Amino acid sequence: MTDVRTPSLGLLADPDYRRLFASTSVSQFGFQITQLALPLVAIMALAASPFQVGLLTALSTASFLLLGLPAGAWVDRWRRRTVLIVGDLGRAVVLITVPVAWWAGVLTMSQLYVVAFLLGTFTVFFDVAYQSYLPHLVGRPNLVEGNSKLESVRALAQLGGPALAGQLIRWLTAPVALLLDAVAMAASAIFVARIRKPEPKPAPRPDAHLLREIGEGLRFVLGHRLLRPIAATTGTANLFGAAAMAVTLLFLERELGLNAGTIGLVITVASGGGLLGAIYARRLAGRFGQGPTIWAAIAFTAPFQLLMPLVAAPGWRLWVAAAGGFVASFGVVVYNVTQVSFRQSITPDALLGRMNATIRFLVWGTLPIGGLLGGVLGELLGIRGALLAATVASCFAFLPAFCSPLRGMRRLPEPDDPVTVDAVS
Repeated sequence: MTDVRTPSLGLLADPDYRRLFASTSVSQFGFQITQLALPLVAIMALAASPFQVGLLTALSTASFLLLGLPAGAWVDRWRRRTVLIVGDLGRAVVLITVPVAWWAGVLTMSQLYVVAFLLGTFTVFFDVAYQSYLPHLVGRPNLVEGNSKLESVRALAQLGGPALAGQLIRWLTAPVALLLDAVAMAASAIFVARIRKPEPKPAPRPDAHLLREIGEGLRFVLGHRLLRPIAATTGTANLFGAAAMAVTLLFLERELGLNAGTIGLVITVASGGGLLGAIYARRLAGRFGQGPTIWAAIAFTAPFQLLMPLVAAPGWRLWVAAAGGFVASFGVVVYNVTQVSFRQSITPDALLGRMNATIRFLVWGTLPIGGLLGGVLGELLGIRGALLAATVASCFAFLPAFCSPLRGMRRLPEPDDPVTVDAVS
């Protein structure tokens, strides 16, 4: 990547990075619409039960468990930019089917289940290719800056997206709002298609074997003394986060009686800390060290999530709980920026797809399990009890990272340091 940066713009001075940044911007705002609209279609239009909403949540991420590992091996054989374009266009086509079926009066939970699964399938390939493409586009020395800027736009989408999505759902209905996400995904594909930097075709490997390549990715991650605890911490957080998410919208809509607009505003406030997290992640890692920042970002912020299930009725306590979510989302983004940049920096380019896919398999593979867990807990403990149980459990997600060499490691090792070489040999 030619360094055309200026001090004020950094990587944004590079046209290709700007195109990726624009793609991320529109797709992330569209994603926020779907995150709110798809379950609300089930809840409001089809009167879904807690278990049905949990199953919908599980199916939206089931592909990470079922296809995550082979996706990494396949992505390492393909040009990653092509995978990004196909992933965006595929999601756009799938999303369009919901408003069409709704207008025709034939929308069912079965269709929503299929839509959720297909969206997740395209997302598996897109996400693995996305994290593997960035090092090629910006160069490894610029990864923290590149990830921070992209995480900033995701955080901004989380800040404004739910409120916008809530109002769109009120004005247009949830099925029609999904049509706007389809347009956003198509626009994202156009931006990626306009990136000019040549991407070399992956070198052919005559001896390539899918199972062998999957095994290489698993051995690299599970045999690494730093990647292993990061995967365990992230997977645990995602497990109980998905359980909480499966019942959160039910809690806000049925327990507290909020409309779609207010639900979107609550989620906006709770997600707002992510923008600050993206801004401050780099300086926090520099001030306290990358290792301590990784575990502390979760340990000191996750308990603030406990405020939400304690809210009994709409009022000031609801907004205090939303502010607690603000703190928690700050910690999540600081954690993500720090650990994702580290993973990318220590992994050989030929293994990037498999490393990212293995991590995704391990940490996103817990999401469908968590979604089902939330639905089952909702049936057994009630919606409020399920939300409380999930948030309490998430407070302990930091322990694998805390009980590893990361705890006091101010500088993460280079790939040729003994801690890395020994771990992956």
